[in-house]
Amino acid sequence: MLGVYVHLPFCPYLCPYCDFAKWPRRAAAAQRYLSALYAELDRQARVGAATLYLGGGTPNAYDAATIEDLLARLRGHFGGGRNACEIAEASIEVNPELVGTGDFARYRDAGITRLSIGVQSFEPSEIRTLGRKHAPEQIVQVVAQARAAGLRSVSLDLIFAVPGQTPASWRRSLEQAIALDVDHVSVYGLTVEEGTPYARWRARQPDAFFDDTREAELYAIAIEMLQASGYAQYEISNFARGAHQCAHNLNYWANGEYVGLGVGAASYRDGLRSVHTRSLEAYVEAALAGRPIPSEAERLEGRRRAGEALMLALRTTQGVRLGDFKERYGIDVIQDYATVVQRFAQTGLLERVADTVRLTQRGRFVANDVCGAFITFD
Repeated sequence: MLGVYVHLPFCPYLCPYCDFAKWPRRAAAAQRYLSALYAELDRQARVGAATLYLGGGTPNAYDAATIEDLLARLRGHFGGGRNACEIAEASIEVNPELVGTGDFARYRDAGITRLSIGVQSFEPSEIRTLGRKHAPEQIVQVVAQARAAGLRSVSLDLIFAVPGQTPASWRRSLEQAIALDVDHVSVYGLTVEEGTPYARWRARQPDAFFDDTREAELYAIAIEMLQASGYAQYEISNFARGAHQCAHNLNYWANGEYVGLGVGAASYRDGLRSVHTRSLEAYVEAALAGRPIPSEAERLEGRRRAGEALMLALRTTQGVRLGDFKERYGIDVIQDYATVVQRFAQTGLLERVADTVRLTQRGRFVANDVCGAFITFD
């Protein structure tokens, strides 16, 4: 299947930990960006897509009427034509404090089926540390509004290993997320990216940040509490009830194809991975002039492509289906990656179950190391 990701890079404020391509929202710049985005869209091939995802930035920094128009254009472009398939899932990320009265009903009518709410924490002190602006009670109100509008899936994002966080405060955030009875929860360990205010803070005060052992303790708490409350872990950071897994992201982890629109967006088609420039002005100028968007690209072939696919599949709790993998890539994982598989199996980080190789519960705590070994294997 094909997924379509659209990057909306403007934010009402810039969080100090975030390294995404984003800018403070200015009305003129935001409108000019939309014109560039539509120009890029018009030059895309009209192929059928199964999922749409509006990410950011802060997509709902744009008003609901703009989101409606954008979705109509995307559905008209990727949801019609001879090769069309049904767009089964359309997602949007939102900041809770920017939600307006009636927004979700308009999103629903425009085809949004899945809402991802950037909560990060329910603790006021941690919300301030993260540079966020919402109040905990706004999260409750937003979830209620989404339910009242009849959106199919509601998801919350949470961050652990925040400076000043404790196991007790992390448990309280998880308890409040669970109490809201949402369909999906994503939990992400804080990553300190170079060039961010958090990187400068860590350089000045490294003891304010979590080491691997303390971070693993919080991750274990999340797994325990969410699974006990009926959320099945289906990927390193993602938990869902019933059939509420994120189909758009599942396509990424299956090494499926996707188109990225907007500044900094990535695409993967026919083995070619490309990433647009992160320069807002360079993107806008090229798109409006009808020129190719400045991008970096690499073709993934042979062992490189297989290693990438293994890394992605191992992030899921399902793992790598050996027969399917051999049929798709022509590679026998057990034989061709024997030294890597044996090393991690012997240390209890990988396991083989029937025709599947997957991370063990312990392996999920060091997933980056295990998955990365398949990328660098020669």
